[in-house]
Amino acid sequence: MSLDIIDIQDERSGDEVAAFDASRIADPRFVCENRRPAHSDHRWFRSAAEAAEGVSGYEQSLAGRWKIHYAKNPAAAPAGFFELGHDCDSWDDIPVPAHIQLHGYDRPQYVNVQYPWDGVEQVEPGQVPERYNPVASYVRTFTLDRPVEPGETVSVSFLGAESAVAVWLNGRYLGYATDSFTPSEFDVTDALVEGENKLAAQVFKFSSGSWLEDQDFFRFSGLFRDVVLYRRPAAHVEDLRVEVELPADGETADIAVRIDLRGDGSVHARIDGVGELEDRGDGVRGIRLHNPRLWSPEHPALYEVELEVRDAAGEVVEVIVQPVGVRRFAIEDGVLALNGRRVVFFGVNRHEFGLSGRVQTAAEIEADLLALKAVGVNAVRTSHYPNSTVFYELADRHGLMVIDEMNLESHGIWDRVRKLDAPIGDAVPGDRPEWLPALLDRAASMYERDKNHPSVVMWSCGNESFGGTTLRDVAAYFHEVDRRPVHYEGVHWDPRYPETTDVVSQMYTPAAEVEDFLRQHREKPFILCEYAHAMGNSFGAVDEYIELAYREPLFQGGFIWDFADQAIALTDRYGKPYYGYGGDFGDAPHDAEFCGNGIFFTDHSPTPKLQEVAYLYQGLKIDIGDDAVTVHNRLLDTPSSAYRCVVSLTREGRVLREVELATDVAPGETGTIALPLAVPSAAGEYAVDVSFRLRAATAWAAEGHEVAREQRVVAVGAPPARVAAPAPELIRGAHNVGVRGAGFSALFSTLYGGLSSYRFGMTSDGGRELLTSMPRPHFWHAPTSNERGWEAPFEDGQWLLASRYGRVREPLTSTRVETDAAAVTVTYSYELPTRPATTCDVSYRVDGTGRVEVTETLHLVDGLPSLPEFGMLLTTLPEFHRLRWYGEGPEECYVDRRGGARVGVYDRDVTTELTPYLRPQEAGSRTGVRWAQVTDARGAGLRVEADGTMEFSALPWTPDEIESALHHTELPPIHRTVLRPALMRRGVGGDDSWGARTLAQYHLPTSGDLEFRFAFRGV
Repeated sequence: MSLDIIDIQDERSGDEVAAFDASRIADPRFVCENRRPAHSDHRWFRSAAEAAEGVSGYEQSLAGRWKIHYAKNPAAAPAGFFELGHDCDSWDDIPVPAHIQLHGYDRPQYVNVQYPWDGVEQVEPGQVPERYNPVASYVRTFTLDRPVEPGETVSVSFLGAESAVAVWLNGRYLGYATDSFTPSEFDVTDALVEGENKLAAQVFKFSSGSWLEDQDFFRFSGLFRDVVLYRRPAAHVEDLRVEVELPADGETADIAVRIDLRGDGSVHARIDGVGELEDRGDGVRGIRLHNPRLWSPEHPALYEVELEVRDAAGEVVEVIVQPVGVRRFAIEDGVLALNGRRVVFFGVNRHEFGLSGRVQTAAEIEADLLALKAVGVNAVRTSHYPNSTVFYELADRHGLMVIDEMNLESHGIWDRVRKLDAPIGDAVPGDRPEWLPALLDRAASMYERDKNHPSVVMWSCGNESFGGTTLRDVAAYFHEVDRRPVHYEGVHWDPRYPETTDVVSQMYTPAAEVEDFLRQHREKPFILCEYAHAMGNSFGAVDEYIELAYREPLFQGGFIWDFADQAIALTDRYGKPYYGYGGDFGDAPHDAEFCGNGIFFTDHSPTPKLQEVAYLYQGLKIDIGDDAVTVHNRLLDTPSSAYRCVVSLTREGRVLREVELATDVAPGETGTIALPLAVPSAAGEYAVDVSFRLRAATAWAAEGHEVAREQRVVAVGAPPARVAAPAPELIRGAHNVGVRGAGFSALFSTLYGGLSSYRFGMTSDGGRELLTSMPRPHFWHAPTSNERGWEAPFEDGQWLLASRYGRVREPLTSTRVETDAAAVTVTYSYELPTRPATTCDVSYRVDGTGRVEVTETLHLVDGLPSLPEFGMLLTTLPEFHRLRWYGEGPEECYVDRRGGARVGVYDRDVTTELTPYLRPQEAGSRTGVRWAQVTDARGAGLRVEADGTMEFSALPWTPDEIESALHHTELPPIHRTVLRPALMRRGVGGDDSWGARTLAQYHLPTSGDLEFRFAFRGV
């Protein structure tokens, strides 16, 4: 692909481009006009002192307050507003950077695959809506911080303008550019005047380029990144290209810096503490390093090349400090390798999104990356556009491999081809030549800006845009200008041009299907550029993928979808704050809460899913045996000895012993070390924990931060026998059966069929009532996002009816009462409104201590759908909000998301147990629970005990209340504490959220009898 094909400038004469023609925004070939060529993102300073401080006298930020005029379409935009005589003082003020939709103009709109205008205006690819295409006209004045020096030029760069921008200075038209996510830079030298200058910009929400920007995100517009004035001295380095040669032995490395010097001058280059770079001719400076420090995610070593530019008079006019990472990333021996070592991507997709939308500060971006580092993430895919430059600088510094993705997604058109059987020729960009200039321009803008970042290990041609010759040519461009592998997933759907991608890339393919595919296809490495769709309560069975990555060399990991929920802070009509999603802004079409896919919440605080991410992404896999621990070191270049290894022995949450263990397992190796402690012979349940921790603080975590962990639970002997007590008193009434003992009483209704009262305590009125309603068999929970995605409520909704409306037929005659030497047992049989019909028996065995042992037996018959859960629902007083349990935790966990949980004794507050996913749904449960109790401030309450282990949930609301709320502010005031002990709840799943079911092994059985035994008593 010849480089001259990407020189996309308008071919009209200078006179013809003196004015901007807004009608051309609907022309896909109108990519830019008078825009400066893309270049590397290096910064240049006037002196070494400036470079050390990071503040350049050649830069003048124009961020701050601008004047704005909003129009609903180009026809309504103000004419001539850019002229010097046009008074804009009465216009509103708006901050820059910002999205106009978050400052009172237009409206946010969240759509995923759908184009925002779909069904609203009839437009064809390349055209733009006419009635609704918001236009923001911006104006601000500025004065240069100092006069322009002889030979100096000045430009203005719009670092992010969505989706197209036209620019004027002092009434003179400067140019136009598309591609929302890379800089649009224009020369302003000849348009500057002394004193105050008037800069004007017009930003169109939709242009032809918007057909290439159908990403799964909120649709915004405006100047959402900084606007900067740049000065270039007479002798100026316009572009840098860093090239690193690292032989296989790693003993030497060759650094070459290609310098595009403009004007008369010279360049001197050196690496502090290493030496001078020699002049190799043709603008190349180079140096050979011996025993170089290599860049990797674990040890992101950077060298700094210091460039000193002198003008023709020998004066220093520029100082540039260019970080260089010495590393080799390539396909070697058939696999993706970093510095010769096979890579597994522990990756995450990340939208550039926070509480201000796609406007993020450097500090916010750094906090994001450090949070990812802290849970073992080693790679990020920029979904689905280039991020701001600071992201790459921080990824270089902190150590994250990046798949840099150009600004392309046309999913809405791709759906026509893939799902609606439209001809391949309908695809955009497809084989359509009119789209090639825009694609090559976007590819070049990303490449030229980001090419020197060692963190960038692959270039991506875009996302979900089918295939075709245009994408083939984009890949050819990347291959021509750079050696890094090229990625594109769309070849999976349109395999006509396999050379478009160097890797097999798929999305959301189940692990078993990945393994099946690789049995037949061994040509390329395989990655999942998106997997583990973390929508709502999700991220189940991800361990299947991680283990496959270490069993199958060609499968090299994947990228979780995605980093954080996209949502916008709102306040409801009652003054309660909440996060809004699609449809909350009067936006249509929309895709509701499908923007809530994060392993972090909207405010970038961690979700409970992160507990599992950290466990699965840990670089040390640990197996604990009877007398030894085996460590599998999956890290690239860090021995296990780099971390403190602490082995602890606990019994029911109490630490009995803690010992530090010396380990020294090399990267890629496995080692076995004797356990430094033994499990006692005394009866009880013990936990052996092995924890690897940072020896010293890093940028991303404090000293002692846990980087890997494992636990083994060992039961010794039989559990202690319960203390015998005299049998309780049985009281038979006409409509009730009473059971009474010292300090408690229970009342069973033979009129309504259930346990109507349980009082506990030595008080004059017979004790405190602990139940606020009859316990009932329960088979339902508020559907998760994934369950709604595969239409589980439609399939298994009869279990909701069974939970609500199961009945005891003729309870007066059917209630069974039995006694033995120690207890009274009352049994009910429930008819369930299922098709086919089935029954559920519940017996309550009450002993003399007030302990109620519950046995629930569900008689399944063939033809019944999958059970969301099988357990009981009990409600108690809202004062009982202090939750303590002995089981797995500390975060919520489910049968297919429990690897990261550990057995212990934990405390929480019931009022915060419903995880605040964007849309309320099943949440807050724990697996492996031995006992749990909810108490008030004085320690009185209710204790639930498992016969072995159970799943347990304590929430302030019933599943019915949770399911009925679209936002957490819609949940009713708290009137009860709801306990749901269960044999099992269906796993949360998460291969995808639009049809993938929970894996079969994490479903409850659908035939035979299910029995669940637990007990409760007052405390």
